[in-house]
Amino acid sequence: MNDATASSAPAKAPIGRLRTLWPFVQRHRALFVAWLLALAASSSATLSLPYAFRVMIDQGFAQGGGSAIDRAFLLLFAVALVLAFATAARFFFVSLLGERVVADLRERLYAHLIALDAGFHDRNRSGELVSRLTADAELLRSVVGSSMSVALRSIVTFTGSIAMLFVTSPRLAAYALVGIPLAVLPIVLGGRRLQKISRAAQDRVADANALANETLGAVRTVQAHAREPYERGRFGEALAIAVGTARRRIQAQAWVTAIAITLIFGAITLVLWSGAHDVIAGRMSAGTLGQFVLYALIGGGSVGALAEVFNELQRAAGGMGRISELLQEEPGVRPPEHPAALPQPVRGEVVLEDVAFHYPQRPDRAALEHFTLHVRPGETVALVGPSGAGKSTVFSLLLRFHDPDPGAGAVRVDGLDVRTLDPADLREAIALVPQQPTIFAASARENIRYGRLDATDAEIDAAVRAAHADDFIAALPQGLDTELGERGARLSGGQQQRIAIARALLKDAPILLLDEATSALDAQSERAVQQALETLMEGRTTIVVAHRLATVLKADRIVVMDHGRIVAEGTHDALVAEGGLYAELARLQFLD
Repeated sequence: MNDATASSAPAKAPIGRLRTLWPFVQRHRALFVAWLLALAASSSATLSLPYAFRVMIDQGFAQGGGSAIDRAFLLLFAVALVLAFATAARFFFVSLLGERVVADLRERLYAHLIALDAGFHDRNRSGELVSRLTADAELLRSVVGSSMSVALRSIVTFTGSIAMLFVTSPRLAAYALVGIPLAVLPIVLGGRRLQKISRAAQDRVADANALANETLGAVRTVQAHAREPYERGRFGEALAIAVGTARRRIQAQAWVTAIAITLIFGAITLVLWSGAHDVIAGRMSAGTLGQFVLYALIGGGSVGALAEVFNELQRAAGGMGRISELLQEEPGVRPPEHPAALPQPVRGEVVLEDVAFHYPQRPDRAALEHFTLHVRPGETVALVGPSGAGKSTVFSLLLRFHDPDPGAGAVRVDGLDVRTLDPADLREAIALVPQQPTIFAASARENIRYGRLDATDAEIDAAVRAAHADDFIAALPQGLDTELGERGARLSGGQQQRIAIARALLKDAPILLLDEATSALDAQSERAVQQALETLMEGRTTIVVAHRLATVLKADRIVVMDHGRIVAEGTHDALVAEGGLYAELARLQFLD
């Protein structure tokens, strides 16, 4: 996924990379066929123009009659009219095809990205992924909506013009063909280098986008430290690198185009010089030479257009390569081919048996090691310990964001190994209240309904009251229908936490995971929410991760963790009397 990986991968021809788009094009056969018909009509009209031009000169001017001139110009205008409407139709159909293909591609890529496991998202910056979803896909819009049409039209008109050149004057046509290999040669030689530069340019744009995404997401931190000039400088440097790489791409593309057009039109000029002598010598009519000139211009223009299109294809191939890499990513956590079904109703028994786990980005340090935990149905167990002890890792394994190391234990719910379950079914049985709740840029009602999409308004109201969120929601301008802003910007930290608790209440899952669920609340709010959580926890298996020991005093059992292992467990009073790590934590927190 990085530059090194990209450069070491074998280079593919642009057509080979862009062939990945074909399945998306096939979904819209009617538009594709309509575009081909319009393309055929416009190309035929283009190739008919030189003949109409010849008739106008040889018959209209030579015969000298007004009616002959009228007919000749009427023929020319009719051909132009067909060309105009066929070109408009071709533009409409291919542009709409490009919009739909890119929309389908983005939808497929987005669905693939949100299905990839947590390990993938830990390794990749969200800003870069968004860049591939937007900027790289935008390149492909120009391929399908423009470049593909120009390429096929140019191939048709080039082939047709070459054929008509031989019909018009075989000798001059043979001369003209000498310049074609010379024009194609720089395109072929420069293509591979251009593709590599184009890929690098897209990578640098993604880097700049990722930096902007990260900084804007932490704009309060930036402003609190008065680091706006520093961040402007960093973003400016990233843009400068991107522009520098793009400049090399543009320079290479410009040279290829200039050389190709110079060679092809140099050959055409030489041929026309010879044709002019034929007209003077009486071996060719003026109209025939004019027809030959137009066909030569059409052929030369088609080659020039193909050169530019080839450059665009090289650039788009880099973007398609980056998108293909994402589409080829396989999730590290996937449902089994024949998943088992959780027993209904779910009892909520949770067992972690001799589990070992290393995060992929920290392979030399075990997050959990020989970890065994048994939580009985309806029991409340608190996990406490210093930061980095592995408490949140237990949640990640239970939610199957990760799997234990191969051959290193198992995680079971109601006696079933979670690896035998469909992750979606497993997660439906678990409600999570994280330490930093996720608030979407939507209304309060939509944020709470995220817990259960088919919930009624009455059920949402009940969850709001149970979470003691009704007071501040009632004070919002539109109540539950108030837009909360990006990341819940219109709410305080404690209010965001209560929205997340209401979401978990609404889900009504048999297993409840609380990750410092009251950490962002003031004392008054904490007391109210703690009462709501006690109601929620009744009859449910609850695992609580807590640093503030005051929140876990009523737990059935407290499990003390350190360095990925369980070092003690019991009630608060028993653990304090036992001494050790928990007693030290309690002494520090309850010193007063």
